[in-house]
Amino acid sequence: MLLDEGGIGEHKAESQLAYELQAAKIRQRIRNEEIQIDIVERRKQIEIETQEINRKDCELSATVKLPAEAESYRVQMIAEGKRTQTVEVAKAEAERIRKIGAAEAHAIEMVGKAEAERMRMKANVYKQYGDAAIMNIVLESLPKIAAEVAAPLAKTEEIVLIGGNDSTTADVARLVGQLPPAINALTGVDLSKVLGKIPGAKA
Repeated sequence: MLLDEGGIGEHKAESQLAYELQAAKIRQRIRNEEIQIDIVERRKQIEIETQEINRKDCELSATVKLPAEAESYRVQMIAEGKRTQTVEVAKAEAERIRKIGAAEAHAIEMVGKAEAERMRMKANVYKQYGDAAIMNIVLESLPKIAAEVAAPLAKTEEIVLIGGNDSTTADVARLVGQLPPAINALTGVDLSKVLGKIPGAKA
């Protein structure tokens, strides 16, 4: 059976077109596959980059952030400790000063009470023994008075008495006459009155 040339050419053209269409489809599928491969590769690359970023962040945190935070915490704790220590020292010092003040106030109060009690007892003694107690004070004061009178004489190398016995007697009498005022000035006791109250004494 023979085909004419026109039918052969048409059939050949259709075959050629079908081939090219099929080839185009195959190329499109290949391109789609290539695109999918590119997408997958890009995703993998992104995942790898993300993991690298996370790794570097962890490394930075371990080598920089955490030590810095630890140092900051350490400095903060030291500062807090020093502040607490300063506050406690100040409290202790304030308490020490308060206790010293209280102790001193108590000591002053006790001394005052003791002095008041001593004066009260002394007043009772004076009241009970009257002139005898006053005379005792005078007698206890006489050594001090004698020392005061003799003090200028201790500085004198030589004493020359001019005149007779009458002049010496007058000087001694004058000196003795000055004793009651001197005793009165030193002790507040009028020796003349006290001696006047004692039987047999003469001022």
